Amino acid sequence: MGMWTRLTRVLKHRWQSERAAERAMPPALLAKLAAQVAGSEAGHSGEIRIYVEAGLPLRYLWRPVSTAQITRERALAMFGKLRVWDTAQNNGVLIYLLLAERRIEIVADRGLNERVAPGTWSQLVDEMRAAFKAGDFEGGLARAVHEVSTLLQRHFAVSAGTHNPNELPNEPVLG
Repeated sequence: MGMWTRLTRVLKHRWQSERAAERAMPPALLAKLAAQVAGSEAGHSGEIRIYVEAGLPLRYLWRPVSTAQITRERALAMFGKLRVWDTAQNNGVLIYLLLAERRIEIVADRGLNERVAPGTWSQLVDEMRAAFKAGDFEGGLARAVHEVSTLLQRHFAVSAGTHNPNELPNEPVLG
């Protein structure tokens, strides 16, 4: 990867306003998604987090690796930072959006990941990308939460009356 490509990437990310994530995720959408996650988590023991980032920190941008690799590394880092890995049944899922690159990553902990078909996450990312491209940002995110919830319900359902603590916050995080 050449210096010009890296410089272009740095400028693209630095050009992104800190408020780009706030514009993409207005308070009403944040509240709606938080409620959807909370409702979902009442039926299973998994945890769902959403992280939307306008642009990457500089330390990620100058590295001579592909944008796809950098985005995946950042999603994995946020998976750890947001403690999505720290659930009792190892069944947390992070939906990560990087606005500057229009990239989406889904990171699932091993408890769920080992139970789903290999192409499940890439198919869900493709569906989200298509919805976003069609201008349906809210619908794409809502459908992604629904699909992740369906998988968690299938593999980690809890019975009514079973103790099911909310291990992580439900609100999307903006970076």
